[in-house]
Amino acid sequence: MSATTPAVRGMHFEDFEVGHKLATAARTVTETDIVMFAGLTGDFNQIHVDAEYSKTTPFGARVAHGLLGLSFASGLIVQTGIMEGTIMAFREINEWKFIKPIFIGDTIHVETEVLSTKALPRIGGGSVNLQLELKNQNDETLMKGIWTALFLSRPS
Repeated sequence: MSATTPAVRGMHFEDFEVGHKLATAARTVTETDIVMFAGLTGDFNQIHVDAEYSKTTPFGARVAHGLLGLSFASGLIVQTGIMEGTIMAFREINEWKFIKPIFIGDTIHVETEVLSTKALPRIGGGSVNLQLELKNQNDETLMKGIWTALFLSRPS
């Protein structure tokens, strides 16, 4: 993706322009993240929690849950502040692809681009379609997809 512009805290529907790009801060994935997610969800699949078993898999090591990566993407976007006081609802995951694994120690961030907007006056805002790419420290895309969120309109 090309250069991004800084985030504006609490973006209203009218602030989103097709083509606007934003990159989040980064965070490093830890073993604790994976263990806590396994405990929270009950997903103790060996590929996530058993180091010896994981050595025998095609990945060769433990990997984060795919849904943990999806959750990281959501959290990183929220941390930009664009949804602060203006998000109405996370409406839809239109598509999502798990491309490469997230390993313990990977440092990940999200790059987004506004694909489309649609005013919805009856709800006092509009929908925004965002393309997301979750990338690691080597700029490899690990996951990507398109989400729809509902944002409030700017007060009149």
